[in-house]
Amino acid sequence: MKEHQEPESKTTRTTSRSRPAGAEQSTQDYYLENGFLVFTAAYHLKRGICCGSGCRHCPFEPKNIAGTKTTALKRKTA
Repeated sequence: MKEHQEPESKTTRTTSRSRPAGAEQSTQDYYLENGFLVFTAAYHLKRGICCGSGCRHCPFEPKNIAGTKTTALKRKTA
């Protein structure tokens, strides 16, 4: 008899109760802080564009402008 295996999800989501050290450089998508989901820079980079919501770890420049695709890293090295 073959064992049942759950399909792998495209995005792994991990949580923690407090902000992990180095959350900006983490590979997790979000963490919980005071009952709110806080998305990491890794998640925003996977998403690919700025949503314009004023996210704490937004890696795009200029910040908080929906549709922005230039990352702060690209801007610094350009």
